[in-house]
Amino acid sequence: MSAKLAVDIGGTFTDLAVETEDGRWTAKVLTTPAAPERGVLEGVRVVLERAGLAAADIALVIHGTTLATNAVIERKGARTALLTTEGFRDVLALGNESRYDQYDLNIELPQPLVPRRWRLPVTERLDNTGKVLLPLDTAAVERHVAFMQAEGIESVAIGFLHGFVNPLHEQQAAEIVRRLWPEVRVSLSSEVSPEMREWERFSTTVANAYVQPLMASYLKRLEVGLREAGLACPLFMMLSGGGLTSLETAARFPIRLVESGPAGGAIFSAHVAKQRGLTEVLSFDMGGTTAKVCLIDAYQPQASRTFEVARVGRFKKGSGLPLRIPVIEMVEIGAGGGSIAAVDSMGRITVGPESAGADPGPACYGRGGSKPAVTDANLTLGRYDPLLFAGGNLRLHPEPARDALAAAVGGRLGLSAEMAALGVIEMVDENMSNAARVHAIESGKGFGGRTIIAFGGGGPVHGYRVAEKIGVKRLLVPSGAGVGSAIGFLRAPVAYEVVKSLYQRFASFDVAAVNALLASMSAEAARVVAEGSFGAPTTEGRIAYMRYVGQGHEIAVTLPARDLTPADVPAIRALYDAEYSRFYDRPVPGSDVEIMSFAVTVATLADPVEPAAEVEDSPAPSPIRHQAVRDTATGEVEDWAVYDREAMAPGATVRGPCIVAEAETSTLVGRGWTCRMDGLGYLDLVQEA
Repeated sequence: MSAKLAVDIGGTFTDLAVETEDGRWTAKVLTTPAAPERGVLEGVRVVLERAGLAAADIALVIHGTTLATNAVIERKGARTALLTTEGFRDVLALGNESRYDQYDLNIELPQPLVPRRWRLPVTERLDNTGKVLLPLDTAAVERHVAFMQAEGIESVAIGFLHGFVNPLHEQQAAEIVRRLWPEVRVSLSSEVSPEMREWERFSTTVANAYVQPLMASYLKRLEVGLREAGLACPLFMMLSGGGLTSLETAARFPIRLVESGPAGGAIFSAHVAKQRGLTEVLSFDMGGTTAKVCLIDAYQPQASRTFEVARVGRFKKGSGLPLRIPVIEMVEIGAGGGSIAAVDSMGRITVGPESAGADPGPACYGRGGSKPAVTDANLTLGRYDPLLFAGGNLRLHPEPARDALAAAVGGRLGLSAEMAALGVIEMVDENMSNAARVHAIESGKGFGGRTIIAFGGGGPVHGYRVAEKIGVKRLLVPSGAGVGSAIGFLRAPVAYEVVKSLYQRFASFDVAAVNALLASMSAEAARVVAEGSFGAPTTEGRIAYMRYVGQGHEIAVTLPARDLTPADVPAIRALYDAEYSRFYDRPVPGSDVEIMSFAVTVATLADPVEPAAEVEDSPAPSPIRHQAVRDTATGEVEDWAVYDREAMAPGATVRGPCIVAEAETSTLVGRGWTCRMDGLGYLDLVQEA
């Protein structure tokens, strides 16, 4: 028997899912931050035991991790140096000179990952067409190598001014560095992010170099550990853009892994939406450390090619380090089960972004944590069974949770521990709802007619209340929701995206040059995909990023996946005008359009999805118990029925307020909501009129 195994390392829990033709089994274990592979290997043992499988039965392992993200946020990456064009060593510090808060006189800007001492200028210059104006000063590169060796540098980034047009000088510098220093890792901007805008390109290249030694070491240890455990099958990595790639590509471009876990969650939601025929959904993934929301239309998550990491201004766009990589676009906030609650100087309850993580974890874990977290508040409100949390693998302790809430929140505000917990949960729900509102507004979309797909350990717990706050009337909780991102890995295609800049205007569009570029990009992406597709059929998508001449930001427009002809130019222009009008109400007549860059994605074809069958109504199960729950909407305490999800037959309906419990999470059904199990075993919650 062959099977696929998915592993998702989060800040608090490591989730696993194994799937065969006969079924799916899941597990959730605590993450081991000091050595993440230990938690992975323990989880593999647990999930294989549950599935009754041997290690040799596993044909493929798919993995996603927050390790690269955390290394940047916590500044625990390698000692990195940057070789750059003379006169441009301060680009990382200057950025684009924008301020994310115009009125903050004491604004704090993100510090570059490379201090100025290790940003090393080299005489060289290309013009904007790639023509050599000044040859590379090879002697300067050699001197810098000696300096970097003396400084104990562990990784080198190379980014020259127009390296995205012509990589010649970057390649020459890399050859010198590798010849004199074979063991050091080198990242080139012309390979990591070959696009215009030097701040974003340099920042992305530096971040790649910063995490590369750490990720390469971790991936090697994981590969060895899996092989020693008997898993000699291929290991694929989840990319931030929603595709899978080989271990070799992931080790070369680890910065593309920064949002791999959340990307798996979005893929999971898109698959569920397709099963249920839901063309407009909001993916809501709440884990132990963060909550993520993502808009999905026509079964496709929103995509972007920019991302910020390590923001110094909470939720403030522009306050982080920019990364120019393909990502699934979502909003991520520090509102997970481990997010710590406190009271600020103005007497307001705050939650996150600081997290208790897995070690020591929330106070209720009984592992030495003393600060109250969201899990402590949920437990105090009666929303969890302390004996069955995380499938019974982790017993919760109510008394330390109440004590922590009383000391850090209730004592400051004159509230009981229970009312302090209610305030914490309402604040968390409002933070997540507000993030969803902002995300929809920035995307030019609304929530009318949408369904929330809730998953992660906390998504089904908080889902109905978030839905009420943003005006959504329907909530879907799939089976395996507690480990949804890991299941999403199993649905992801083997895929790779290549992005490159080539300046064009429609008034002088060079069809031959564009076709040549797109063909080379297609071949590059196909080579990477071939490493893991095992000959499976593939599909190709092409995008151009355009703007009216003189504007500062681009809009993505889909291109046909074939050679372009002169007749295509006016049609593509019309597509751009229509997309611009969707965002800004009307086009700009008489203005030419410029194309700044192109993207080509090659991916294996998705497996066909069987639509959900309608099922007849069936009797509701009997409650397994009742427990006292404080309703966060009313503040009142009453007995809520608790049902076992496994005991619910397709077509069974229960009415809120109640809890539907399962191994990795619990679904709260609020007053005025009904919950029906559909033919796929998914919980379909609808708010009554």
